Order: sequence, then structure tokens, then C-alpha cells
Amino acid sequence: MTLTATQPHKIYLAGTWVDSPNVLVVENPADGATPAGTTYSATAEQYEAAVTAAVAAFEQTKVLPAYERGRALREISNGIKARREELGRILSLEAGKPIRDALVEVDRAALTFRLGAEEAERMYGETIPLDLMASSKGRMGITRRFPIGPIAAISPFNFPLNLAAHKLAPAIAAGCSIVLKPPSKDPLTMLTVTEIIDGVGLPAGAVSVLPMTRELGDRMVADERFKLLTFTGSPSVGWRMKARAGKKKVVLELGGNAGVIIDRTADLDWAVKRTLSGAFAYAGQVCISVQRMYVHEAVHEAFMDRFLAGVAALRVGDPADPSTDLGPMVDAAAAARTQRWVDEAVALGGRVLAGGTADGPYFPPTVLEGVPLAAQVCSNEAFAPLVVVFPFTDFGDAIAAVNDSFFGLQTGVFTNDLGHAWRAFSELEVGGVIVNDIPTYRIDHMPYGGVKDSGQGREGLRWAIEDMTELRIMVLAQPQ
Repeated sequence: MTLTATQPHKIYLAGTWVDSPNVLVVENPADGATPAGTTYSATAEQYEAAVTAAVAAFEQTKVLPAYERGRALREISNGIKARREELGRILSLEAGKPIRDALVEVDRAALTFRLGAEEAERMYGETIPLDLMASSKGRMGITRRFPIGPIAAISPFNFPLNLAAHKLAPAIAAGCSIVLKPPSKDPLTMLTVTEIIDGVGLPAGAVSVLPMTRELGDRMVADERFKLLTFTGSPSVGWRMKARAGKKKVVLELGGNAGVIIDRTADLDWAVKRTLSGAFAYAGQVCISVQRMYVHEAVHEAFMDRFLAGVAALRVGDPADPSTDLGPMVDAAAAARTQRWVDEAVALGGRVLAGGTADGPYFPPTVLEGVPLAAQVCSNEAFAPLVVVFPFTDFGDAIAAVNDSFFGLQTGVFTNDLGHAWRAFSELEVGGVIVNDIPTYRIDHMPYGGVKDSGQGREGLRWAIEDMTELRIMVLAQPQ
């Protein structure tokens, strides 16, 4: 199943590589004239075959012993490591992600599958004493988690490998079958990893990886044969999916307009270094990208001088060049939308301190200040390499400003005041408070997810497995 310039990569249907009449051309964001490659979009008949196979395979996956699930996941992890450079090149080519960042994503995916193996081997239950009253004397409870059933999974374009891994790895670990719809913009990386999955001996139908149309994706969302829908993507799409999902459990990892607070006690050099990464990595196309930056007035000038110098030093260019910091946005339409939002911010009174003008699919690192809160760049998810700066005098006001949002994914708080760190943890309305680092920080075994419009449920292997399993209790009674 090697990728060639002339032959589309086949898609994976229940243990078999197939083609379809629907050729899917995968664009290269950095070079619109030369596609990154081609594959296929599944037909309605192929979708139906995949779901039928997933239902049948669940009868096998649900009884696979922990050592088999762990072995399969470790082999996938090792296979990804062995093909690291190849996968990094494909990912960079089809997603426009700088090669340094693409290789980090490959490494994270290998970790995610390894963590899945470990969690497969420690799906613990507990014993619960039930003799809390006389009528319950001689009873003991034992809990155990059982796989929920076939899973429908939809992953996004910005991390086409690792965010798909966060669905596949816990599903395999839990003993569930899964049908994955990878992003149509960049499916080739995941299809290449599926070559590794194909070789680890899972039951046929345990995994299917099928690019498909929005219409077929909608059909998957509503399909009652799936017992869980896990979706990572935009808030507007995710909440509409939940409304159509019926009785199945739904896990949504959606977007945000993440804030970061630079307190007066912050280590400014460290804060500058990290916020530059948090605001502009992968051209800001990260759901926990730094978008709103609240800087204490006592350090505002010193911080901004260093931050703007750092912005000026960032390199925008070819994602295949290891020295590139920012590649293109996913397409020219995304850059054009960002331009409209920046222009709106300026029309409403905002000032551009850096960047601000698109060049085809490329958008430079952009810093705005003085922007009213009603502007799109403040109130919605920019998903672009831009940050809006606000000064503050009172730490409580900064917390309130971060909370004044439809979203609540993660927040970074740079402070050396322990009281402020604890207050932020207590009062910020988000899924994660990252002290002395950016909201963009994530490692793959931590519970990750948001509140409000940013979603429901948590990823991170242990927590994803909890959603992919049902808790059952057995009560043991001793005859009296």
C-alpha cells in the first residue's frame, strides 16, 4: 500500500484494502498546483459494509484478552516509530505542517498507541462494601468495565494522525470495534498508519478507515448501530451532530479562543518563548492556540517589546524546510477568512502591531491590540496565527475576562504567586489550567477536554476508555 504519485491510496474496509469510483484528490496547502496525493471516498455500500462488519467484529473484540489488545497496540506504536520519517513527510505535505511539528506529531501518535497498550492492561475495577445497614449484611460489590460496542469516530485536519490515534487507540484498548472517518483534506497519513494496523492481527472489521462525504458522515452520526460517537472538530458542527446522534453516547472535543494570563510575577523570558509557540505553531490552527493574551500593566511594556521582537524573528515559508516556523494555512479560503476578521477588528478601532495581511494561503504571525470584545477575533475561534492583547491591573479581572467567552478549553497562567495559581485553578471556567505554560500544552495521557461550547467528555487514554466502556457491578451475597 505504498503511496505513489500515479496510483491512489486504497481505503481500509474491515481488513481489506478497496478502491471506489470516487477518487479523492488531496491538495498540497503549500503548492496548489501539485496535489499531495490521491485516495478514494467511500461509497454508501462500502459504508454499510464497514458498519455491518464492525457490529460482527465486536463479538470478537469484546472478548479479546488484555495481553492481545496490549500486544496489538504496542506493535502499532513500534510500527509508527519505524516509519517516522516517511509519516512525517506525508503529514507535512498534505497538511502544510512544518516538518519539525509533523515529526513531533508522529512521535506523539507512537506514544498514544503505547499508552493505549498500558491502559488495556490496567482496566481496574474495585470492591465496594455493601453492608452499610443490617438488611445488607453479607454483601460485597465488585465493579468491572465492559466495552460499550461499535464506535463511530470523526477526526479533524489539524492533527490528522494524533487526534485519530486518540480515537483508535482507546477503542482497541477497550475492546471496541471502530469505524473512523479521517479528514478529507489530509487522510493519507492515517491511511498509511492503517497499513501498520492491518498487520497486527486484529479481527476483520475491528477497524475501518474510510474517507467519506459529509452526507455519509451525517449518516454515521445518526446510525443506531454505533453505541458511541467521538468527534473532534468545530463547535458548530459538533453540537449539531449531538442533536442528531440519538441515544448513543457522544464525546465532543471542540474549539476555543484560549486565553493566557501574564501576571506581574511571571518569568517574562519564559512567558515570551512559550506564548510565541502557543500563538503561532501550525499557523494557529490548533484548538488550544493562544488567541487572547492578558498582560499585567506592570510588565506590559517589557513583555510586549520582547514578544514583538520574537514575532519578527519567526520564519514563514515552505513547511518542508526544517527552519520554517509557520507554513501555510490549510487553504486560501482559511487565510481569506482570517483577513476579513483582522480587517473587521481594525475597522472597529483595533491596531495591528505585527502582520495582518494574507499572502495566498500564508498568513503572517499577527498581533492586535485595542480590539473591542464584539469583534470576531475576540468572541469566536480564530483558528489562525493571530493573538489579541489586553492589559489588566487586577488578577481577578483577568480571570473574569478569560471566563467571558462561549468557550472553555484550557487557559495558561504565567505567575509565581502561588495564591494566584490556586485562584486561577478554582475560578477559571475551563477544562484545564496550565500554570507557567501555555494553554496549548498537552501530553497524551492527561485528561483533555473543555466546558461550555468547547465540548463534553475527556480524551487522554484512561478517560477516553471510561467513555468507551460501561460500568457494571456484581453483588455477591453470603447466605445467612
